[in-house]
Amino acid sequence: MAVPKKRTSISKKIIRKTFWKKRGYWTTLKAFSLAQSIFTGNSKKFFCNKYNHWNNLN
Repeated sequence: MAVPKKRTSISKKIIRKTFWKKRGYWTTLKAFSLAQSIFTGNSKKFFCNKYNHWNNLN
């Protein structure tokens, strides 16, 4: 016969939630850092063409 599972405690639920949120925080921080390095031209992971968008608008 099927028996319902035990309920997860509130403290365990909070720990899992904060861990999940922190993991998202570090991912966004890395993505922002990478975007910033590409924008400034200091990126060592990506090769980007030096393209000046503002000169071509005029």
